[in-house]
Amino acid sequence: MNIYKTNINKIFYIFLTIHLIVWTLIPTLSNQNLPLDTIEALAWGSNLDWGFNKHPPASAFFVEIFYRIFGSKDWAYYFLSQIFIIFSFFIVWRFSNEFLRNKNLSLFSVLLLETIYFYNFTSPEFNVNVCQLPFWALTVYYSWKLYNKINIDVKDCALLGVFAALGFLSKYLFIYLLVSIDLIFFYLIFIKKDKKYDSNYIISFIVFIILLIPHIIWLINNDYITISYGLHRTGLSEPNFIDHFKYPIIFLFKQVFILIPFFILSLFLVSKPKFNFKFTDKKLLFLFAINILPIFLMFITSLVLGVKIRTMWMTPFYLFFGTLLVYIFQRQIKLKKIKNFYFVFIFLFLLSPIIYFYISVNQIDKRTDYPGKIIAQKVQKKWDLEFDEPINVVLGNEWNAGNLSYHLKSRPAWEGDLDKNKLDSYNKFICIDNICVGNK
Repeated sequence: MNIYKTNINKIFYIFLTIHLIVWTLIPTLSNQNLPLDTIEALAWGSNLDWGFNKHPPASAFFVEIFYRIFGSKDWAYYFLSQIFIIFSFFIVWRFSNEFLRNKNLSLFSVLLLETIYFYNFTSPEFNVNVCQLPFWALTVYYSWKLYNKINIDVKDCALLGVFAALGFLSKYLFIYLLVSIDLIFFYLIFIKKDKKYDSNYIISFIVFIILLIPHIIWLINNDYITISYGLHRTGLSEPNFIDHFKYPIIFLFKQVFILIPFFILSLFLVSKPKFNFKFTDKKLLFLFAINILPIFLMFITSLVLGVKIRTMWMTPFYLFFGTLLVYIFQRQIKLKKIKNFYFVFIFLFLLSPIIYFYISVNQIDKRTDYPGKIIAQKVQKKWDLEFDEPINVVLGNEWNAGNLSYHLKSRPAWEGDLDKNKLDSYNKFICIDNICVGNK
């Protein structure tokens, strides 16, 4: 059977289903505890607010919805993460179908993404980076719809504002995509004058700002704590001249390393690649704006400020790399010689979960080996010996206290780090190893 003659839609949905099952099942079977970032999000979700000490609120909101439905079932949060992954793949598929006008090429655009470890090996950990993915994809998709239309649809403008706001409320680095898209629109509308400016564009901005207002108020009232945390993570608080050269070089090497499997698989897709760049090509210009420009801006940030760009921050930046590669080399893709591509794809697809499972089972000092359930049972037993009331609050760091909040049946609200003033407001409490649980 020649795969290029089969139903491409069916193949695509089979791929999504297998990805969903494999990457939900593997961590469920191999991990003893949820990963750090997921526990942190659950801790924040137990006491929802418009922001938290490290990040804006979206990731906490989504895990809390799943907690209300599934409770403390670890598989549910691996499932949640994969829903975000495969939905993002679906939007890339939709975008590529409209962009490339060829379902085979659209399928390749998505399959290539499976080789990037953000979308396989690290995907079980639901965090702010994964939370951005569907909104990154949707923002690109609706930007393309506006960019490609003669008459601007008000509904599309409003939806673009909604998805952009949700992306920004997932993580502030979403701004790199928004700036890149704005730059390309500025270039096309005001410099090239290929399109007349349409006042409906402003609807996206208005919706975006309105949805951010509650978080902005929270940010002001909390001394911009999330921004301070982000700057601290970059190392900006400890400036060093050599960092302006060291960190950008490290950043570039890491990006190349991340993409090695992607380029290996692409060698089996494209025969005798020939570069034929035409910067008058509006489609190519748009693909560069959403793929290359955000990465370039990250590089410039590292170069100018001398800051460290952490690898996981780049999770959403490569969602449309498959579409870019396929669009550039589409004339060199020969469907009649595509079998080797699928063989290599299947090998890489299976290799990643096998490695994940092996590492998870054989390394015993990881966060996912933390005995969260056992510790929660011990705390509950000690509490029950002294008090009849339920535990409804917990104090301590997000990891240790967050695990208690997640594993205890009463689902106590996490109220931040250990603070004597907060303890004084509790009716009853007990403390164990810098973690306190109580009733108020």
